[in-house]
Amino acid sequence: MTGLRRYVPRPPALSPPALSPPGTARPGPARSGSGATEKCELCSALVPSGHGHVADLERSSLLCACRACYLLFMHSQAGRGRYRAIPDRYLADPEHPLSVAEWDELEIPVGLAFFLRDSRQDRVTGFYPSPAGATECRLDLHAWDRLAAEHPMLGQVAPDVEAVLIARSASGVDCFLVPIDACYDIAGRMRLHWRGFDGGSLARQSITEFIETVRARAKDAKDFGQETRHG
Repeated sequence: MTGLRRYVPRPPALSPPALSPPGTARPGPARSGSGATEKCELCSALVPSGHGHVADLERSSLLCACRACYLLFMHSQAGRGRYRAIPDRYLADPEHPLSVAEWDELEIPVGLAFFLRDSRQDRVTGFYPSPAGATECRLDLHAWDRLAAEHPMLGQVAPDVEAVLIARSASGVDCFLVPIDACYDIAGRMRLHWRGFDGGSLARQSITEFIETVRARAKDAKDFGQETRHG
């Protein structure tokens, strides 16, 4: 399975499954691992809990990686540019908060979405979690460019491997820079927990927990500048 389907968590079982749901191996979303039962999907070496991921840009999928393979693909030209190590940074920019009016400019039909830049097509694409996984949405690129001009953090996102996560609630709008595997995590949660027309209480609780964990992990963007830190 490729793309966002790759990281759909499995339902609870009587015994621990071989592959743990994303976000259970480290504090917060975006990392998976169940210990010695997992292998690197590049070299087949055993990988520990808390291992990193590598993005396969040709297949739009994520691969579990041992430390050696992860470090190998930290450089964008390694593997002829096909594979990229997923950074491990979460940022917020409290000095440049996103307003409700600015969020409305993007015309996203739900209250949670993430945005990533595809280096090969040189464009930003929006996605939002749904019962089917991740749904691509049309994005007003002119509106996005205006937001990026007003919010410096939006320009710090590393293409293909990081995303901007925006969540709207009754209290306002939260905006974070996150690793792309965090987006796989929330898409998998929705496929697992969504019930009925509005998702149900379990899906809403899962989203709340996800956002709270991202908020707790996020550092101030001004302390990072243009740096992309890998785990």
